[in-house]
Amino acid sequence: MNRKIQEIIEQMEALEEKLKSEIEAQEKHITYEIKEGYVKFEENVLKQQRENMKGLYRFFAEIPPLHLITSPFVYGMIIPAALLDMTLFIYQNVIFRIYGFKLVRRSGYIVFDRQYLHYLNSIEKFNCLYCSYFNGLMQYAAEIAAKTELYFCPIKHAKKTLYRHRYHKNYLAYGDGEGYQERLKKIREEIDKTPIL
Repeated sequence: MNRKIQEIIEQMEALEEKLKSEIEAQEKHITYEIKEGYVKFEENVLKQQRENMKGLYRFFAEIPPLHLITSPFVYGMIIPAALLDMTLFIYQNVIFRIYGFKLVRRSGYIVFDRQYLHYLNSIEKFNCLYCSYFNGLMQYAAEIAAKTELYFCPIKHAKKTLYRHRYHKNYLAYGDGEGYQERLKKIREEIDKTPIL
């Protein structure tokens, strides 16, 4: 990777950090703390949240019929998701250990904390639980797949993709075969220096 590209990547990473700080500053008015894995709100915040909760009667009265009709298809995805989750556990514990990769921490991607929001009723909390699991699982799977690809085939595509994982910047240019094996070896030696999320 040439120096100019490296500088641009560093600038982008600095901007991402700045954006993260700005978003956190904007959300400072929402006061809560995390103690031993539990989210705790101040009593006045809890009271205000409860006032904004939609009761179950009103929730079901206002739910569009299409939501009810399609819900079995949405929730039916839990079966392949659970199978994928088990498969990823086995894959990672076999393949990553054989190749000496640091394991990807599942808890860094699948986070359950929306149940502490008192402006959500029990159905909305259940929906959030499902979405947290499913979307976190997809991110967890993408991280495992990206780490595998980084080891076996770290080559960018000729056709540009909409999603680029965090290792993509380390990939080798498409069609640039000069010194490929040496550069691949270097990438493989450095793969474990990537921090676990």
